[in-house]
Amino acid sequence: MGLSGIIIILVFSVVGLLGPWFAPYQPMERQYDETGGLKRLNPPSSEHWLGTTLYGRDILSQVIVGTRSAFLVGLLTATFVAIIGLNVGLISGYYGGWVDNLLMRLTDIVGSVPILPFAIVALSVLTRNIWWIIGVMSILYWTTTARVIRSQVLSLRERPFVDAARLSGTNDLRLLYKHIAPNVLPQAFVHGAFAVSWAITTEASIAFLGFGDPYSISWGTIIYDVFTSMVMYRAWWWFLPPGICIMLVVMSFYFVGRAYEEVADPRLRGL
Repeated sequence: MGLSGIIIILVFSVVGLLGPWFAPYQPMERQYDETGGLKRLNPPSSEHWLGTTLYGRDILSQVIVGTRSAFLVGLLTATFVAIIGLNVGLISGYYGGWVDNLLMRLTDIVGSVPILPFAIVALSVLTRNIWWIIGVMSILYWTTTARVIRSQVLSLRERPFVDAARLSGTNDLRLLYKHIAPNVLPQAFVHGAFAVSWAITTEASIAFLGFGDPYSISWGTIIYDVFTSMVMYRAWWWFLPPGICIMLVVMSFYFVGRAYEEVADPRLRGL
């Protein structure tokens, strides 16, 4: 399962990196036939492998270019989620007391905020661009990671190697990030992998609701164009490719996360 996920991720990564150079057409370029007529809703053919949109644009080119946006959103959000969740969990679990109570109440508050309504309000006030979308998701998605890391740190701080490090004169900062953090990094990586899936799905949902970046092509904006054009039921070749891409990438990151979780915790394999 993990190997399948890695292969799918590698394929999409190559498409995301090199896509703009081997896309057959410019994603926003209108295509015309020999008579000068706009190629509206042409089904898949040898010239346009995934057909064309209502506006005469090549769907394959849009899907290829949209891969980069999906990976940019997913990987950057996952990175911020892992960093924020790891640090909050480490500090909360290690210090305990009022620090733990304060950080966990903050975690509860952030975790109770519904992502889509918050994103709609935030992007309505701020600029609707991909960087604000990444920022909004990073602010809200770190809570699960923080709770898992905290629970592990609560156990680790009582271990003999931590007492030995304290007795040797190691300060708290070094103790946290040199001795305790390496023991919880696998869980941070696991939740980072899951966060990629959450971020890609959420970005597609935000774009589908019409609050995506108007200057960036993503799989969510393609589906939004289909929906607003009111031709979904007779233009299956328009909405199926981006939908399948979202499904495959989300599924593959979930597979990799689950496989890595079993490697990090042998108990999940029954060992």
